[in-house]
Amino acid sequence: MRQAGVFPCIIIVVMTMDKEAIKKRIEDLRKELNYHNYRYYVLDNPVISDAEYDRKFAELKKLEDENPEFFDENSPTQKVGGKPLDKFEKVEHTIPMLSLDDVFSEQELREFDLRIKRTLMLSKDEDIAYSAEPKFDGLSICLIYKDGRLYNASTRGDGYVGEDVTQNIRTIKNLPLELIVDNPPAYIDVQGEVILRKSDFWKMNKEREKENLPVFVNPRNAAAGSIRQLDPKKAAIRNLTIFTYYIRAIEWHKSPVSQSESLDFLKMLGFPVSPLNRLCKNIEEAIEYKKYIAEVRNSLEYEIDGMVLKVDKFAYQDRLGSTTKSPRWAIAFKFPAEQVTTKILDIVVNVGRTGILTPVAILKPVNVGGATVSRASLHTLDEIRKKDIRVGDTVFVQRAGDVIPEVVKSVKEKRTGHERIFNMPTKCPVCSSNIVKDGAYYRCTNINCPAVIKESIKHFVSRDAMDIEGLGSSIIDQLIDKSIIRDVSDIYRLDKNTLSNLERLGDKSASNIMQAIEKSKGTTFAKFIMALGIRGVGKYVAKLLADHFGDLEHLKRADKEELLSIDGVGEEIANSVLSFFSEKRNLDTINNLMKLGVFFKDEQNKEGGFLLNPNVENKSFVFTGSLSIPRSRAQDEVLKRGGIVKNSVGPNLDYLVVGDKPGSKLDKAKKLGINIINEEEFIKLIKWQVH
Repeated sequence: MRQAGVFPCIIIVVMTMDKEAIKKRIEDLRKELNYHNYRYYVLDNPVISDAEYDRKFAELKKLEDENPEFFDENSPTQKVGGKPLDKFEKVEHTIPMLSLDDVFSEQELREFDLRIKRTLMLSKDEDIAYSAEPKFDGLSICLIYKDGRLYNASTRGDGYVGEDVTQNIRTIKNLPLELIVDNPPAYIDVQGEVILRKSDFWKMNKEREKENLPVFVNPRNAAAGSIRQLDPKKAAIRNLTIFTYYIRAIEWHKSPVSQSESLDFLKMLGFPVSPLNRLCKNIEEAIEYKKYIAEVRNSLEYEIDGMVLKVDKFAYQDRLGSTTKSPRWAIAFKFPAEQVTTKILDIVVNVGRTGILTPVAILKPVNVGGATVSRASLHTLDEIRKKDIRVGDTVFVQRAGDVIPEVVKSVKEKRTGHERIFNMPTKCPVCSSNIVKDGAYYRCTNINCPAVIKESIKHFVSRDAMDIEGLGSSIIDQLIDKSIIRDVSDIYRLDKNTLSNLERLGDKSASNIMQAIEKSKGTTFAKFIMALGIRGVGKYVAKLLADHFGDLEHLKRADKEELLSIDGVGEEIANSVLSFFSEKRNLDTINNLMKLGVFFKDEQNKEGGFLLNPNVENKSFVFTGSLSIPRSRAQDEVLKRGGIVKNSVGPNLDYLVVGDKPGSKLDKAKKLGINIINEEEFIKLIKWQVH
């Protein structure tokens, strides 16, 4: 009996030792492969052969398959793709992902440099160093790493809320899933661009043609489509690439003090950065480097559409700050768009959601910069006259900013005498109502014009507004043509049976749309303002209005003086807002929406005592060091109370919240005399009941 009792113990010990050895071998292989990926994809300097790499990879895959308890989502083997997703979850960006202002001439670059110097109160002869970087034509991505491991990846979305695409980002071969340094930052938020190489793009399109699938119009669309695949295995075979170019936030003992230093730091951590990055000592050197990038542009294996200039010193960036749309310390120089010639077959008129008639050129289809163009807005009749554009003309066409099709000019030398001068109609082409001239524009006078209603509803359900997925143009056209809906509030009176009876819409699609409609009822005040379709009020102005007024009743009662007091709101927008809320029909529609269950999530927070804390409202906070609570949660609580979360310490900062092992931000805050508080003081200040 004694002997029988010994053997099981011995067997258990041996098995445990085997498992420990297997675990260590798996960890060693992962570390090795991560290092070799870095040597191959980032340094372009491998130290082992492809065959040896493949052998190690195969060994790791076999060990992981046989020992599933050691699974790690950040293993190099996971780059082949995980399980398919049902949908992409929404991710709210802790720091907004802003866009850049564009310029198109060297003179505009020099004016940007002078603005920077005036703001910083520097002499116009003083040099400012700029980090010059290629402007990738891809998909912008936010990457968050915690303790050196990829934690989350999300798309830009509307700049405030994106989509969680972590599974698909894991498949990108040159992106480290674990940082290669021994003591990585506890937290780092990095911005990058996902791109598709030209060779992979053409190869992909050839394969799609063979399978009778629609081809992608350009590498950017192909990259975006690949990242938004619900099946990560499909994303993996697209052979995507990423370049990183900006540290949005970091927790480390010694943070970089400049953009050029941060690019070196990213490379040291194992991130891929562009070899085209260049530190320029002044604007003239940057302009010369822009010329070089323009020369090599077509020889690159990926698409770029310009150059980005960033003020190099972070101290200067802090002082310059940002608008709600873009940082004041960076600018994008866009390369001239590719131009081709084609023929105008006709000019038709579109009626928009505000009743404005827009002339549109119907073109003989032509390929412009990788995209087939068959229509181009001519904007106004004045523009047509100025460019002397006629039906039947041969014209130069370009994609403005490489995106929007634009008719540049007509080729008068090719006229035959059969060309026709275009005139705006006197009656609306949709409802036959009278047309009135409103400045440079022509407008339909019928507020119930079906075209106006259709475009208003399409705007209302769009992603930046109420975000009702599935309610597309063809469905909206049917709903209006059959008089099922007459204004936006009727959307919330729809039922599944009504939707199921529409053409090409089954029970499942109808159920999905009903779920999307129900989900959309809980929105934000800013998105609701955007959805209303007030002339001149896009998503950035909508956020300005939401932040300033806080609730709908205050916005309704606003006068012109108060509207003009908001930085970013001018005379035209103020008049549009006043005009909108003075129209009884608009107020009735808003009241109906509220009665049908639309509510604002930020209003709910306010009722629960979470918003507009006077200690926090309009005050700015920066966090450094480790807290006992998740930093993202602390930042959310600041935002809920009307506060501002910043990434870096500057003279206008109100509070620095310090945790364990704070970084260089603490020293900087002391020098600037910033209020420094610990976690306990922070919780007490904002009156947060932490559970």
